[in-house]
Amino acid sequence: MRLNYYPETDFLYIDLSSKPSKESIEISEGVVLDYNDNGNITGIDIDNASRKIDLNEIILNKVPSQLQAITA
Repeated sequence: MRLNYYPETDFLYIDLSSKPSKESIEISEGVVLDYNDNGNITGIDIDNASRKIDLNEIILNKVPSQLQAITA
């Protein structure tokens, strides 16, 4: 899983899978879910992210994988 935030556009994309998306559905204003061929969620698009979620803190709890931080 990757979180990609673009401050110049205030856009957050949460990439949940490396599989390509086949369909996208807007579930609320500015929030779009991407689905693959099997109907599984592959990603989440959030427009105007800083107005919808708190981007100042990310808490990972009991994550069973290796963490990698990339800062710009």
